[in-house]
Amino acid sequence: MEHDDDLTAAETAAPAHGGYKIPALRALSEITTSLSSDNDLEDLLERFLSTMVKLAGAAAGAVRVLTPDGSHLRLVGTIGLPREVIEREQYVPLECGICGTAAGTHTIESAETSVCRERTALAYFGNTCKRVIAIPLRNKGKIMGVYNLFLSENKPVAEDIALLFDSISEHLGMALENARLTRENIRITLMNERQMLANEIHDSLAQTLAYMKMRLAFLNEALQTEDAPAAKKYLGDVDDAMESAYSRLRELLTQFRHRMDPRGLIPALKDVADDFSKQSGIKVEFSSPATDVNLLPEQEVQVFHIVQEALANVSKHSRAQHVRISVATAGDQYVVAVEDDGIGLSGTGQNGVGMHFGMNIMHERAERLSGGVDVVSRAGAGTRVELKFPVASQRRTRKA
Repeated sequence: MEHDDDLTAAETAAPAHGGYKIPALRALSEITTSLSSDNDLEDLLERFLSTMVKLAGAAAGAVRVLTPDGSHLRLVGTIGLPREVIEREQYVPLECGICGTAAGTHTIESAETSVCRERTALAYFGNTCKRVIAIPLRNKGKIMGVYNLFLSENKPVAEDIALLFDSISEHLGMALENARLTRENIRITLMNERQMLANEIHDSLAQTLAYMKMRLAFLNEALQTEDAPAAKKYLGDVDDAMESAYSRLRELLTQFRHRMDPRGLIPALKDVADDFSKQSGIKVEFSSPATDVNLLPEQEVQVFHIVQEALANVSKHSRAQHVRISVATAGDQYVVAVEDDGIGLSGTGQNGVGMHFGMNIMHERAERLSGGVDVVSRAGAGTRVELKFPVASQRRTRKA
């Protein structure tokens, strides 16, 4: 945790009057740039600790951040502190001494080291270090951490330096808050993805497994009664369901490899259309007269997977040469359609478990959008799968 840079005597000496301005401006510029960068937070704080030690002419410095429970300050970087102080100061209560005063008042505090010596019983405070400065890191009324500067002389920090530190503390407090929000967003994203995967597995496999369980019970009954024809039928049903479940699992893995485009639904559907055309050899036309598709991320996912499911059915059963995907508005509803020029559902002879469950999944997804799916098909005249759901911004998706 000890900073590796060796500070020269000139660097640690108190700057001459006005001499701090150029490094101060450079520090503020670097901080402002770092607010939008992906720098490691603790590395960022420690780098600016070195600048603040130099500007104050301090002998040593430390930077602490608030623990997640808000009860302690955790040491994340030091310069010039002896090892015994670092080991003793890893965690201090938020209300402790001058740090607690600075955190409570949201102002820079400066005091002699007698309080620190009483608390730690370390000779460093009072012998080597005569005065401690506490600079709170704050953002919008919240304390995010504290900088400590340890001076070898018992003199207060100059007013102009204090004003500079006040500005630096606000900027770094903002950096801390941005980092905290970034961590929260990452956690939320991971949780949402895990929940989404759980929902997808449930939607794709749960019904098939329930069907298999029911058929196994019938199979067991047929075996006990030595009803060979019934046993053969139920065994075939289980085999078909197993094949369907395996196929659905492969499709699910493919879907999750093909993630939603971060730009939104329309670019994601265009990518799906292009990939489907390349893989199947079926020509795909995509159109989107809707100028403003404003959906929540979880709603976009439902639409995205309904279109994927419809295209999977086209690939398996339709023998189509051309597919048209459209996203439009009609009154107060969105209308998303997948239409092919294939042989139609009645011409496929497909009424198996896979198609049945695929249609059920599309209907369940549509219900989460407070909408519905209609399938219109005629033998030799193709199939149109049409999803409709309300545009109204106040709608909310149902939980799975």
